[in-house]
Amino acid sequence: MATSVASVESTASLSTDLFYDILRRLDGPTLATAACTCAAFCSISREERLWENVCSSMWPSTNREDVKSLIASIGGFRKFYADCFPLIVNKEVSEYHWNKYLEYPEEWTEAEYYGDMDEFETISPSDFVSIVDIRYKDKAICSKVLWGIPNANGFNGWFYNCPFRIDILTTYAARDDDGEGEVTLSVSDGLPPIFSMEKERKDGKLWKELRDGLRLSWIVVNKKMKQAANLASWSPLGGQRHWPTDKDFVIRFGSVLPAKDILPCQVVECILSMKFRVVHTEEEGVQTTLKLTELSMQLEDMEGAHVNGRNSLLILKEALSCHRSKNYSEVLESCHLYSKVQSELKEEKMRSESRLDRLCILSGIAAFITFCYCIL
Repeated sequence: MATSVASVESTASLSTDLFYDILRRLDGPTLATAACTCAAFCSISREERLWENVCSSMWPSTNREDVKSLIASIGGFRKFYADCFPLIVNKEVSEYHWNKYLEYPEEWTEAEYYGDMDEFETISPSDFVSIVDIRYKDKAICSKVLWGIPNANGFNGWFYNCPFRIDILTTYAARDDDGEGEVTLSVSDGLPPIFSMEKERKDGKLWKELRDGLRLSWIVVNKKMKQAANLASWSPLGGQRHWPTDKDFVIRFGSVLPAKDILPCQVVECILSMKFRVVHTEEEGVQTTLKLTELSMQLEDMEGAHVNGRNSLLILKEALSCHRSKNYSEVLESCHLYSKVQSELKEEKMRSESRLDRLCILSGIAAFITFCYCIL
């Protein structure tokens, strides 16, 4: 009888080890699905080490010891993955129409526009941490972690009333002396060879490869609130090639964030910009090489105006608890809807200004005719 019990216990132990070995090889979505299949998988899937492996594979920045300590302090890797794998979706964009926020309402006082001071005093730029990872064709090419928000010292400083912007590479360049902040892409990473910029301008092969291959994750963590969210769209939403110079390529990622009770427009766009510059082409006798020259975040309202630092902190705080989805098509639909509404707003504003211009011209002509009539 004792031998039989020992055999059962041994088999159970062996099964647990085998189950763990199976689960540790899965990616996040598959692991979450497997946890729902049986009690054994459900129990084992609660193991933090499994989710640490998943996060490490998806976001190489989480391999850092300081980031591991941060994640442990806000609830662990399982919670971190649940917060950051789904992307932000804002379904309220369609509820706002241009005539609701074309002009800032008169009842908005200056204090209201710049936010609730009591609420703002609970937010500090040092509470935010940016965890950024870039992949090209599933290969990690850049991992950065930024503690706090640069140049945000002093409550009444310029940061709070000037346009909000975080530039990861500029910050790292100021801190690093060994060139660690430099990020490059070359033919060995999967880039197509470029023999001349003139040919690239015509066929756009490099531009297409960049748009199809680049992926960005920009996770913002609030240490005090113990919350995190991924503000990136994962794949590019748009961009511009050969701008501002012939050798520059700008790729844009982002998300639509709620700004209810913070700004009159109620929603803003979080713009994450990535700029690559061609530093070598095949005609120079070396393989095609691109250098990452910009990696930045900024917030813009519906009219394209930059949001100041004070309101940006309030918006980032709200973004950490807004709706998210694992359905990527739903995320893209939300971003495209915002762009559509924004375009309609700009068109309506141009039509309104055009009508005003015509009215001014007609008024001027009428005044001139009246003046001439009075003289004669």
